[in-house]
Amino acid sequence: MDEKSGESLTTVLVAGAANLTIALAKLVAGVVGGSAAMLSEAAHSAADTVTEVLLLVSVRRSGRPADRRHPFGHGKAGFVWAMMAAVATLVGGAGFSITHGLHEIAHGERLSNLTLSYVVLAVSFVMESVSLARSVSQLRAEAARYEVTPIRLVRVTSDTALKAVLFEDVAALAGLLIAAGGLLGSHLTGSALWDGAASVAIGLLLLVIALSLIQANLSLLIGQAAPPQLETGIRAVLVTQPEVENVVELLTMMIGPGAVLVAAKIDFRDQASAAGVEIACDEVDRRLRESFPSVEQVFLDPTPTRRR
Repeated sequence: MDEKSGESLTTVLVAGAANLTIALAKLVAGVVGGSAAMLSEAAHSAADTVTEVLLLVSVRRSGRPADRRHPFGHGKAGFVWAMMAAVATLVGGAGFSITHGLHEIAHGERLSNLTLSYVVLAVSFVMESVSLARSVSQLRAEAARYEVTPIRLVRVTSDTALKAVLFEDVAALAGLLIAAGGLLGSHLTGSALWDGAASVAIGLLLLVIALSLIQANLSLLIGQAAPPQLETGIRAVLVTQPEVENVVELLTMMIGPGAVLVAAKIDFRDQASAAGVEIACDEVDRRLRESFPSVEQVFLDPTPTRRR
């Protein structure tokens, strides 16, 4: 397992341990206090725990080396398991929270002692903040490595495990604030409407997060190209090779978290001999891998430019 996969694995493990502990605490507080928002938060954390398990599988499977049946490696297995993790969030977290909140709004439930709920929310906020700090730390390190802003990296990264944990941690903190607002509103007014509305809001938040992650993983599974900035850099390396006349066509594809395949049709100068072309191809391959560590496969096709 490489250093990058190891960082993602640690991030997932930290988030998973926090979510499991928080889910149990929220469940007890929700049962004791009778709060739909707390039970929704328990379902939220439980769904996040399942998500972390699936992301753990994602990181381990995507890091397996290439073999005869999978010559390009198992990187895309990471996208498959990350997709399943997003679906788990959609069904387990969003589905339960919305339906349970609507039920409380329609029928009402009597809230009892909410002291435990407030304590659990406060402790959960601290624990989720620790998990988020770990995710943000890794995000900043990777952003510095690729010389982009953290926000841009979140938009284009193929490290779906990091992206999922980051989104879930942000959603978790937002969900805790929503649950606290719902509890406080019901506590002050005596109406369960606030608590039920908070549960629905938490469900809608999870729905947005899950759909966003599903869309991102689906694009990667279909065969998403490398980020435009990386493609520009690859093209620059190609055209600076002395034997290269023109880059006829450049195709890239993400074949795993942080792994890129490069295929290019190159118009070599007419003066270049067959041996010169071979040497040039080998040099381009070496320079691409040195300049861009994410480039794992390079295929160059000598193709003359079509001239009218």
